[in-house]
Amino acid sequence: MAAKRRGMTYVGVTAHLAARINQHRSDRGSAYCRRYGIRTLVHVETFDDIVFAIAREKAIKAWKREWKIALIERDNPGWDDLFDRIM
Repeated sequence: MAAKRRGMTYVGVTAHLAARINQHRSDRGSAYCRRYGIRTLVHVETFDDIVFAIAREKAIKAWKREWKIALIERDNPGWDDLFDRIM
């Protein structure tokens, strides 16, 4: 998720994407998202096994900021909100 194009980003994992996005957008998500106004879903990856999803989350969180931005821009160069497209 992101606050704006090339702005603050947040990486998380959930089994219920719609509910989690709604939490963030209604300021009931993470304190980090509330603090920085992070409400736009800009990148999504799906996994059949939560263990792999958590491993990927941890890996991305360890990345340099530039790598995260490159990942988003590779698949979503306009930093469009993907929530309505995938739900």
